[in-house]
Amino acid sequence: MSSSLDSVFHTIPLTELHAAEVCTWIYEPPYNIYGWMAWEQMKELGIEFGDPIIREEQYLSVLDKHEQLAGFAQLFPLGDTIRLGIGMRPDLCGHGYGEEFVRAIVQTAQERSATAEIDLEVLTWNQRAIRTYQKADFYITDMYERRTPDGMKPFYCMVYQAPPNARYPNL
Repeated sequence: MSSSLDSVFHTIPLTELHAAEVCTWIYEPPYNIYGWMAWEQMKELGIEFGDPIIREEQYLSVLDKHEQLAGFAQLFPLGDTIRLGIGMRPDLCGHGYGEEFVRAIVQTAQERSATAEIDLEVLTWNQRAIRTYQKADFYITDMYERRTPDGMKPFYCMVYQAPPNARYPNL
């Protein structure tokens, strides 16, 4: 679990209460594609964090300094890579919190596996997220099309590369 003293955000395992809250979030277009189905439906279908085992193994709650839910993350194991899935509470998006938010998630991923590469996928049109990931030391390494519920869409793969002078006191 991430707990840097100077960070606004830290992570804990995603609780069922937090998972249900995430399912109520509504994003403004065009970001509304990032919403989830109803919590009861996710549990019934056992998909993503609706599956208690997947939730425990892969999902995090991201809390602010007041212990309020600020977002969630998925740390998906993909061979020697941890692929991040990231979601910030809609009312926090676009207010400059993203870099610290992403860094708290990266720190937790590094604590889980110090040698794993950390990457993420982002739709190429989502420039707000791309800028945030770049500020948090992610670099575009590839572009490809991938199937989404709305058909094939272009994505960037972005890989985390710590700055040479980075210090992570909790590792």
